Amino acid sequence: MNSDIIEEIISSRLRKKSRIFKNKEILHPDYVPETLPHRENEIRRLAEILVVALKGERPSNVLIYGLTGTGKTAVAKYVAKKLAEKAPSLNARLLYAYVNTRKVDTTYRVIASIASSLGLRIPSTGIAISEVYRRYIKALDNWGGLHIVILDEIDYYVRREGDDLLYKLVRINEELTKARVAIIGITNDINFVENLDPRVRSSLGEEEIVFPPYDAEQLFDILMQRAEKAFQPGAVSSKVISYCAGLAAREHGDARRALDLLRVAGEIAEREGAEEVTIEHVKRASIELEEGRIYRAASTLPLHPKLVLKAIIELVKEKGTGTTGEVYNRYFKLSLEYGYEPLTQRRISEIITQLDMMGLINAVVVSRGRYGKTKLIKIRKELIDLLEGAIKI
Repeated sequence: MNSDIIEEIISSRLRKKSRIFKNKEILHPDYVPETLPHRENEIRRLAEILVVALKGERPSNVLIYGLTGTGKTAVAKYVAKKLAEKAPSLNARLLYAYVNTRKVDTTYRVIASIASSLGLRIPSTGIAISEVYRRYIKALDNWGGLHIVILDEIDYYVRREGDDLLYKLVRINEELTKARVAIIGITNDINFVENLDPRVRSSLGEEEIVFPPYDAEQLFDILMQRAEKAFQPGAVSSKVISYCAGLAAREHGDARRALDLLRVAGEIAEREGAEEVTIEHVKRASIELEEGRIYRAASTLPLHPKLVLKAIIELVKEKGTGTTGEVYNRYFKLSLEYGYEPLTQRRISEIITQLDMMGLINAVVVSRGRYGKTKLIKIRKELIDLLEGAIKI
């Protein structure tokens, strides 16, 4: 019976002490350790910018750049948290708000989340954004301290919602009499500011910090620090940790990827009842993570990229590959079938390039002699079923 299956899993996984993990939460990217190896320079730089807040002065706004998994979020949270903890002993008022604007994905929710860090209770819906902002302003002046607002993945938010809220936040100090606000923006896109309103650009990027990627040795140190607290003694070897670090170093020095690899490898080992994590577990974790990433990327595509991807899948299943022209013709037909106005061929060519950059397809430019050049488009066979399940239209 189905209930017997559940009872068996509960007995084997929950009622027995794990032979692999001591505290798995330490391997999650959201966990901020007491020390951040190989980010001492970035911590010092950000702290030097923000420390004037402990004297009651407004710090400069800061833009933090860097690839995914280079420690940007961890450093911003770490410095803000340490300064907030120190503030009472110096008779200073300092709080911080952290908002991941990819997850908190509307202007209303972003400003409500910022306001809630001051203790304001904002309903999930029902009042105007301008009213939430007014309440935030009033609460700030009633409190009278320095509020550090950390906006993570800010490029994603601006592409979706525009920069009106950023304009309000960078000018907010003009409306305050007793309190001050400093903004920390975090982005993976080095060209992010180019698309901002010039007034926002100059105010938001008063200071800029660029985070370099980690190398394999640095990733090894990060993983070792976490593994000592996350795993049971003897459950993971330095050889396995080194292998995880090497894989992640090849992908732009992504510490988040390295931590996910180690955590998922541990979960696989635990499910199998193994006594230690092996390199084979890490290899299987890498496949699981790639499939999960691809599924999430495909399932969150806008409508027309999904239609293009569906067209490519159909062509690949029929004949193994497709050209740009063939993809467009199939996309055009699908658009009409679903009742949507097709985009131009030039726009579809741009979407094909984007899908290629995301790793969902493989598009190679080939010469067709006097007929010019075209893109030959393929999808790895093992991904077809995964992508098909992700792009329900």
